[in-house]
Amino acid sequence: MGMKLIGRERRRLRIRRKIGGSDERPRLSVFRSAKHIYAQVIDDTSGKTLAAASTLSRDLKGTLDSDTKTDAAKKVGALIAKICLQKQIGKVVFDRSGYLYHGRVKALADAAREAGLEF
Repeated sequence: MGMKLIGRERRRLRIRRKIGGSDERPRLSVFRSAKHIYAQVIDDTSGKTLAAASTLSRDLKGTLDSDTKTDAAKKVGALIAKICLQKQIGKVVFDRSGYLYHGRVKALADAAREAGLEF
């Protein structure tokens, strides 16, 4: 594991000490890879993933071709919010997983908020 990853892992755990997803307010966790971005809504009490969306989601297939990674992240944010609202999840806690709240992570969060998810 590179030093960069170790730093992120440390930050991720520091954040996770403070926040956890409950039944009423599940945790919106973000994972960013070089090409893709993933979002999951997790209830930590039962350890279950309640909703998930990513740039690989079927709903977004073929709509991301000319998008920048940031634009793709916005679409994922809007999609995760839509899925949550369908499942009567209105409020979440945002977990940036050690990434800086900037760029793709921020774009995803802003789009989710705009689509009606509260955090």
